[in-house]
Amino acid sequence: MDRLVVALDDGYASYDQETSILVAAGARFEVVPCRGSEARAMAAVREADVVLVRESPVSRAVIGEMTRCRAILRYGIGVDNIDQAAARERGVMVGNVPDYGTEEVASQAVALALAAVRRVRLHDAEVRAGRWSTGVLAPMYRLRGRTLGLIGYGRIARRTHQMLAGFGFARTLVNDPSAETVAGIEAVDVDTICREADLISLHAPLTAQTRHLIDARRIALMRPTAVLVNTARGGLIDLDALAAALSEGRILGAGLDVFEQEPPDPAHPIFSQPGAVLTNHIGWYSEESMRDLQRMAAEEAARVLGGGTPTHWLNRW
Repeated sequence: MDRLVVALDDGYASYDQETSILVAAGARFEVVPCRGSEARAMAAVREADVVLVRESPVSRAVIGEMTRCRAILRYGIGVDNIDQAAARERGVMVGNVPDYGTEEVASQAVALALAAVRRVRLHDAEVRAGRWSTGVLAPMYRLRGRTLGLIGYGRIARRTHQMLAGFGFARTLVNDPSAETVAGIEAVDVDTICREADLISLHAPLTAQTRHLIDARRIALMRPTAVLVNTARGGLIDLDALAAALSEGRILGAGLDVFEQEPPDPAHPIFSQPGAVLTNHIGWYSEESMRDLQRMAAEEAARVLGGGTPTHWLNRW
């Protein structure tokens, strides 16, 4: 059994699924806790036939050390930590596992939206501090009759839309050039969503073109009742501009599960904004989704070892 599958990051409670699936495929499975270290990653991948990765960067330098790798597979969806061009040059396929955790991320988007709309953080703090008042601490607005904006309309956005449908939005605006036409939605540009939506949820991938898609100019277009939610990638938002808008009361609130730098700097002004509800990139998680992800990633590795290509092959040639 000389074939080797390496996971560059630890962090899961158990790797029993990977071990059993890959042993059955005739491969050893090793977990190497790189934790962002390029040097550790370079050493770990040299003899690997398939590399599984969570957060550690798989840079051109890391790919350059690969001697026989056929595929780099991401535990999850986003692959902005993998140099796909360098992998293509070396004939290394890059794949991901996009079809897990849909329920969980959509639920997180809805939870963040509702927490911001209903000022849950503010009122939770008041009760914990022993202050009880049924008076108005900050304005709140009902969702019924308002406008929902979705930037990106893949499986998670569609499920988020379904979950929010019961709140009675009058309009749903969508920006996604690749999305199929769906009854009841209006296809518009990003500026229109920023101008007209009361709740804006981001579901786009992070690319060179979408980095800071929501910048100071677009935030300035938003209504004072707007709530912005991001469960996709932190780099979609200019965090400085968002914090300034919240501080100045130009938008109502924000719910963020992702940040451009993770972990974020706790001194950043976003942390002092009472209208911001912040979580730690946990939207993907439930016990069920974690097990699904690990199993599916291992099955993808076994597929590659068997001479196949990743189901979701991203850097095709």
